[in-house]
Amino acid sequence: MSSARHPSWRRSYRERAALPTVSPLAAYLLRLISIKKTNLCFSADVTTTAELLALAEEVGDSICILKTHADIVTDFNDRTMKGLQDIARKKRFLVFEDRKFADIGSTVQKQYAGGPQRIVRWAEITNAHILPGPGIVTALKEAAAGAIAAYNTAVHTEISASPTPSVDSDEADSPVLSDTSADMDRLSVARVADRKQSVVSISTTISTRTENISPHPTPDIEHEDGADTAALLDRLGDAPFQRSLLLLAEMSSEGHLLTGAYTAQCVAIARQHRDFVIGFIAQRSLNADDADNFITMTPGVQLPPPGKEAKKMGDALGQQYNTPRKIVLEQGCDVIIVGRGILYAADRKAEAERYRREAWQAYEERVGLLRS
Repeated sequence: MSSARHPSWRRSYRERAALPTVSPLAAYLLRLISIKKTNLCFSADVTTTAELLALAEEVGDSICILKTHADIVTDFNDRTMKGLQDIARKKRFLVFEDRKFADIGSTVQKQYAGGPQRIVRWAEITNAHILPGPGIVTALKEAAAGAIAAYNTAVHTEISASPTPSVDSDEADSPVLSDTSADMDRLSVARVADRKQSVVSISTTISTRTENISPHPTPDIEHEDGADTAALLDRLGDAPFQRSLLLLAEMSSEGHLLTGAYTAQCVAIARQHRDFVIGFIAQRSLNADDADNFITMTPGVQLPPPGKEAKKMGDALGQQYNTPRKIVLEQGCDVIIVGRGILYAADRKAEAERYRREAWQAYEERVGLLRS
């Protein structure tokens, strides 16, 4: 490697997780990658909840991120959301909804936080184009902050009814308000109208909790080769309830227009929102300034079949494929995104492991843990 490369090329994931400018979710992801020894994101492009959850179970141990397209899942519902969250927690990976937001601020806020998919509730990571301008990042960040605030506030309401002593007819149609406190409002209403009198009480208790949002959500975890991965993951704990954004800076399809000044503007906007934008979808590392520590995730990665390593990979729709070695070792990217290479394999679990090993070896060689 050239000494002119940005320091992020040579730093380990664990070292990058400890840098002072890293966001809570990025720090967690980098530590997760380091402990599981996987920089593989699987793109689960299937059309039913059953397929999606089955795939998450099948390849979950080999990945750090599961990428979804919720809008192609025909029966996407609350069961899908909960199922993804449960499996992600058990198998230890994050969920990335590949939504590619590209509208004005007020619209993307509704798309992110509302509608039938309610992405902000279940996906730690999503992505956006900057076509509408930098306001799209601000809008999504505000929507994420609102979701975190709602998550941190629990509201409990109890309704009860009981007989009440008789009251004067002058009071029968008038509400009776009881004393209030900081966490309870009680409303008692007595009515007399040729029927049994009752008192209806509504009690509401509001409690708040604060999620771990410090720059380092968990202490740095010492681990060496041969350490118990399960124990280390237990020490790492669950991901902080934070939300993060990737900016689409480059694409893997032939003739894409996300080049030059557009890509440079993506980087400039990301630097203004380091607490929310954790990186890019790109074909190469875009870290250039000393403070840059962005995570680059790269689609269009596929391994040739065993014995056909020289075969050029692609499809009839303009997709161009690169190997994990080229993307991680030569281009300085951090996470490979693989879809069809695993999805259409006869043994998807074994194929996910093949990709994990290839990408991890390329990373170790890049940072100097292996000799080239």
